[in-house]
Amino acid sequence: MAKRGLLERLKAGEVVIGDGGFVFELEKRGYVKAGPWTPEAVIEAPEAVKQLHREFLRAGSNVMQTFTFYASEDKLDNRGNEAATKYGVTNINKEACRIAREVADEGDALVAGGVCQTPAYLSSKGKDAVQAVLRKQIECFVEMKVDFMICEYFEHIEEMEWAIETCKEAKMPICSTMCIGPEGDMHGISAAECAVRMAKAGADVVGVNCHFGPYEIIETMKRMKQGLDDAGLNVFLMSQPLAYVTPDAKKQGFIDLPEFPFALEPRICTRWDIQKYAREAYKLGVRYIGGCCGFQPYHIRAITEELEPERGVKCKGSVKHGPWGQELALHTKPWVRKRANRKYWENLKPASGRPFCPSCSVPDEWGVTAGDELLKQHKEATTKEELEELAKKE
Repeated sequence: MAKRGLLERLKAGEVVIGDGGFVFELEKRGYVKAGPWTPEAVIEAPEAVKQLHREFLRAGSNVMQTFTFYASEDKLDNRGNEAATKYGVTNINKEACRIAREVADEGDALVAGGVCQTPAYLSSKGKDAVQAVLRKQIECFVEMKVDFMICEYFEHIEEMEWAIETCKEAKMPICSTMCIGPEGDMHGISAAECAVRMAKAGADVVGVNCHFGPYEIIETMKRMKQGLDDAGLNVFLMSQPLAYVTPDAKKQGFIDLPEFPFALEPRICTRWDIQKYAREAYKLGVRYIGGCCGFQPYHIRAITEELEPERGVKCKGSVKHGPWGQELALHTKPWVRKRANRKYWENLKPASGRPFCPSCSVPDEWGVTAGDELLKQHKEATTKEELEELAKKE
């Protein structure tokens, strides 16, 4: 029997659980190069990608999003990234679709083809150039018969509108999520207006992903929802935050934090943080709830466990895990057994164990965005001289 589609599920009032972060997790496991963050691992290490999909499926994910983040031609060719260039856009995107479909068919999961912002936009090459690189990816998704599209990780509403317009050519449901916080996009467009413009451009589901942790994402979603309500627009809501605590992140989000990307572990959200996020998102009316960078399978499991009463579904990954740590009642130590209850974990204020570290950081706020000379991309590898010039910048 054919699986019910995304919009069919959402219209029925169901909660759709997204998956978690691939680029960060696979970088930690040694399959992705930090910097370009491109997904050639689908060809070089398909079993590693497949295994991560399976872990998210077991944790309760309803969606296997293709590992095609930054798999546009201009990004694969950017700054001497030869390892990605040799495989090409079509091969990477098709292989990502094949892997995602194989795992999705092992459960009640859908496949989402994903596209994101482009170096072409940052380099001010214009609408035609941006849509050309996105269209090359989308053609693969149509051929491989994904179930719906996700336009994610866009910092500028203008580029997002271009992406939605291009995805509409595929004639399938479209989700659109911007990597912005409560302050809005990088050109100063408010979160509320971004949501309205995404909906008017033709997105069926709108929201935010990445760049900010759960608390900032919930605040952004509140502003988006208010904007949509004020405009009389009825679309579904979606949120996929970082699994990092980011109260000190400014407009650009976590990429401005000095810990990005190799020292973010002290900021990782606990499973209890994520349960609180899932509940707040649900109360707000968000019905597509997932995660982005830093989200591991146990974070997704936390979402499914928090919303188990509403969904009526228990994921396989929860078989050995009771609600709010009840399995600790089996522990040998009495002070650990005492922690087998919701009150303990819900009120815990976890320590970092780093006595000389500050609680917050000072972000790098360079204030550059699309069109700035510093953001213009090129195919040649970054030179030693370029790095030296960057080192001089305060």
